[in-house]
Amino acid sequence: MTWERLAGWWIDELASDPVYEEEIAPLLIRLLDPQPGRIYADLGCGTGRLAKKVSEFGARIVGCDLNLELLRIAQKVCPAVQAVLPDLRWVRPASFDGAFVGLVLEHVEDEVAFFAQTAEAVRPGGVLAVVINHPVWTAPRSTPIEEPEGEILWRTGAYFGKGFSDEPAGNGKVRFYHRTMADLLSAASNAGWDLRMMSESGISRKQMARFPEYAGQE
Repeated sequence: MTWERLAGWWIDELASDPVYEEEIAPLLIRLLDPQPGRIYADLGCGTGRLAKKVSEFGARIVGCDLNLELLRIAQKVCPAVQAVLPDLRWVRPASFDGAFVGLVLEHVEDEVAFFAQTAEAVRPGGVLAVVINHPVWTAPRSTPIEEPEGEILWRTGAYFGKGFSDEPAGNGKVRFYHRTMADLLSAASNAGWDLRMMSESGISRKQMARFPEYAGQE
């Protein structure tokens, strides 16, 4: 099942998951540092939840997503068009002051093209903020293991290779593409991006309080 058919699941997932408000949005804002009057591209905007947060700083947003049902919701927040990442050829070069992507890059097959095309779409000196699931969790065959006592451990998969895994989502599956952190940073650097800030974190205290069985995975 592709993203075109998972809109209902994604809307329900956002409605019931506080992680976006508590962790994803604050991290994105810290990385992006949105400025009033600047124009930013929300790549894989979904329902426009992150676009709304960025617009609260006086920034202007243009979103894109492949799912028309999600776009109709996002268009209540900002102008948004249908597009399939990493293809940004519909954008004139240097159209944006910056771009951001929240929990989307791991669903894009070609990370090299993604960084190259965002470098074209964003003006020189602009910013790209990327929030992803850490690659250590997306490696093929990575999986939680429940011990007889109930403790949850994590088995690390084939981190140092490339691959993908199809994870359950609603009545279908979502594909996660795995690349090492080195692969991602090299692709960004080769496209002309300079690393200014990087943040890594484990499971937050709030998440740990909700899921105490993950104790030790912080």
